[in-house]
Amino acid sequence: MSAYTDSLNTSTPAQQGWAELLKRAVAEPGLISRAYSAFHNYSLGNQLLALVQCEARGIAPGPIATYQGWLEKQRQVRRGERALVLCMPLTRKRRDETAGTSEEFITAFVYKPRWFVLAQTEGEELPPPVVPGWDRARALAALDIAEIPFDELDGNIQGYARKRQIAISPVAAMPHKTRFHELAHIVLGHTAELDFTDSEQTPKNLREAEAEAVALILCESLNLPGAEFARGYIQMWCKGDVIPEKSAQKIFGAADKILKAGATAAAEVSL
Repeated sequence: MSAYTDSLNTSTPAQQGWAELLKRAVAEPGLISRAYSAFHNYSLGNQLLALVQCEARGIAPGPIATYQGWLEKQRQVRRGERALVLCMPLTRKRRDETAGTSEEFITAFVYKPRWFVLAQTEGEELPPPVVPGWDRARALAALDIAEIPFDELDGNIQGYARKRQIAISPVAAMPHKTRFHELAHIVLGHTAELDFTDSEQTPKNLREAEAEAVALILCESLNLPGAEFARGYIQMWCKGDVIPEKSAQKIFGAADKILKAGATAAAEVSL
């Protein structure tokens, strides 16, 4: 059975890790879309963590906040409700023993049960949440990436990324998915790796799987076609292997960065 189609285990989010969460997102169409529409103010990884827990408990997904956050919104968490677990970055100082008194800051990620969704509360009515849109020009500018004219003669190439530039074939089957894929190569650091031949490089099959996983997440988050094609592409490059935990973290981080770079106040998507 494929690594992407066997069932997700029932361990806690902290035990599952990001690779396990990504495996479920790739295997289950619509999961990412449901998570993004309900929890878009949080990181993509935490969106999925929240949705998986809501579905396991039979809780309607919706706006999410800490106990204190709901009090500030004039709402009270109902007695007996269990908090959802999300991942929190904690930054602390660490003394560098080799440098005497110098210190450095390190960030660790911990899982804490501190959040509740709207369905677990009661009180003042809230305005309906507005899901942000996405604008290509805004994203390119924020990411410092230029889209240049396509100059490849090979008609099988849909697009490419070089340094801080991308190009999309004028006959690409799904230009938006190809654009997300090429943006991902840059944000994931793949083009920078290729600029330095003596540096450690991500294997090609993993580079392609990582970039296409980002494209899948973006297509589903923004309700754009192409996710099914992305799933097949990922499985082709993985050949039954599981995407490693470190790669899963990079994938969620890159997708977050691209989404936020192009985020707009309205839900309209401009490609």
